[in-house]
Amino acid sequence: MSLVDHLPIRHPIVQAPMAGATTPELAIAVCNAGALGSLGLGAASADKARAEIETVKAGTDGAFNVNFFCHARPTTDDAGRRAWLDHLAPYFRAQGASAPTDLDNIYQPIDDNPAMQDVILDTRPPVVSFHFGIPAKPLIQAIHDYGGQVWICVTTLDEAKAAETAGADVLVAQGMEAGGHRGNFDAAQDAETGLIALLGVLARHCRRPIVAAGGLMDGRAVRGVMSMGAAGAQLGTAFVACPESAAAPAYRDALRQAETTAITRAISGRPARGIVGPFQTEIAPGAPTVPDYPLTYDAAKQLHAAAKAHGDHRFAPNWAGQGVALTRELPAADLVAALVGEMTA
Repeated sequence: MSLVDHLPIRHPIVQAPMAGATTPELAIAVCNAGALGSLGLGAASADKARAEIETVKAGTDGAFNVNFFCHARPTTDDAGRRAWLDHLAPYFRAQGASAPTDLDNIYQPIDDNPAMQDVILDTRPPVVSFHFGIPAKPLIQAIHDYGGQVWICVTTLDEAKAAETAGADVLVAQGMEAGGHRGNFDAAQDAETGLIALLGVLARHCRRPIVAAGGLMDGRAVRGVMSMGAAGAQLGTAFVACPESAAAPAYRDALRQAETTAITRAISGRPARGIVGPFQTEIAPGAPTVPDYPLTYDAAKQLHAAAKAHGDHRFAPNWAGQGVALTRELPAADLVAALVGEMTA
């Protein structure tokens, strides 16, 4: 079974919906090359999400994916927020800035965002995927009612079973090798299972098609996970270096030079893998309890902005998977063609 049997695409390849890095231009290029392009809209306003979806619809006849967040509401109290800001204060001072006086809840989960739900139901994307959990049943039903597919990212068998019960059409099996945020439903509980082990377990015990994600950078890897039962493969880091992505020049430079990545909660409040920098090596060790997502992310973004103003890019999250050293700087269509060629070689 392959994704090409479930969607009007020619290749079982998914460009990951990376919030902050995806653009309509990237999704369109991937779709028009025969794969599944994606928009990461979890951090977008409803107006921006609507505009980007309409742009993709106008630019391709192919299927595409839009992605949203299902994180729990943050509950960190005043004392916890203050302790974290006190911990970061020396880093702000080193940049000639003051630490913020509080942390904002900068991202709303899809269940708390009726305006974004309206965008989904008005624009009717062919695939709607969810990260950090499962949306409320009425939204899943509404997507199914207009003919859309619901994809849910899972990191364990228990999460996969819950997603199937909720009505997921496809499971995105995310191994710990993946760049960016881990999709585990509970931010405090991460089994950190590798993709090969996770894929094997899900292929045996789950009924829905599985898209494999985590550290995949070339067509040989795509072929490998499909030989283990995956219906397709999702690649994120591989597409960040494409000229159509929104990656900043400093991010692209980091990808060229990177050799190691690591998972930390110190950037956003949820486990996430990026190129090793001060958050992993200095801020996380010995830190107080990390506030809930996305409160922690608010502080990290402000620290990055303060440093960036002085030309210091060390505090950028630089999300990347374990295969980052295999990054290729190719236009998206050329990358898809290279992946397909490697799959069939």
